[in-house]
Amino acid sequence: MKAEPESRIVKGKDVKFSIDDLYAMKDSTSPWDGVRNFEARNIMRDQMKVGDKVLFYHSNCKLPGVAGTATVVREGYPDYTAFDAEHPYYDAKSTDPDSPKWFM
Repeated sequence: MKAEPESRIVKGKDVKFSIDDLYAMKDSTSPWDGVRNFEARNIMRDQMKVGDKVLFYHSNCKLPGVAGTATVVREGYPDYTAFDAEHPYYDAKSTDPDSPKWFM
């Protein structure tokens, strides 16, 4: 799973998320929103299963690379942020929630 540990502002919101941010979340869990890569989407939607181990990868930073590991706690489901025009990961081409283009 790829994450950005350094600040990056999208639509006025900092989308930074590091492994430290994950550990700080309740139960160290968080939805993986904003994935806008078809290959990653397909893997999340079709292959990742509860209990699978994943590498947590920091990108867009001075020292990119694996920062730790995580465990999948929920199988892929539609990324509701794609339909929210106020959200940084809004996708104007995703118009039908009954036929979602993106998953988390």
